[in-house]
Amino acid sequence: QVQLVEAGGGLVQAGDSLRLACEVSGQTYRNYAMAWFRQAPGKEREIVAAINYSGSSTYYVGSVKGRFTISRDNAKNVMHLQMNSLKPEDTAVYYCAAHPSIVLLTKRSLYDYWGPGTQVTVSS
Repeated sequence: QVQLVEAGGGLVQAGDSLRLACEVSGQTYRNYAMAWFRQAPGKEREIVAAINYSGSSTYYVGSVKGRFTISRDNAKNVMHLQMNSLKPEDTAVYYCAAHPSIVLLTKRSLYDYWGPGTQVTVSS
């Protein structure tokens, strides 16, 4: 079993930055593919960024490329999402997710461990 807890959300203005953290406990963290998803009101949950078990491979959805950076520290059992130049359309609940895999995964249905989410609100 793996437990995930997100932190770092909040209310910011457009153009500001936030850094989300996902703390992982349970089984060997380093063998898990990880990702950040987000869900805005009335919309489906979508992938934001993903990272493979070692951190050597990453994926970003087009709308956040160049603004967001995903990273992980396997020694500290934590994953981060650095979000710069935030826009009102980035407003959503952000979730971290994990799946036992050494390869990068982008499909939501493949992830079986989820955190409770953290709210990010960007005002214009």
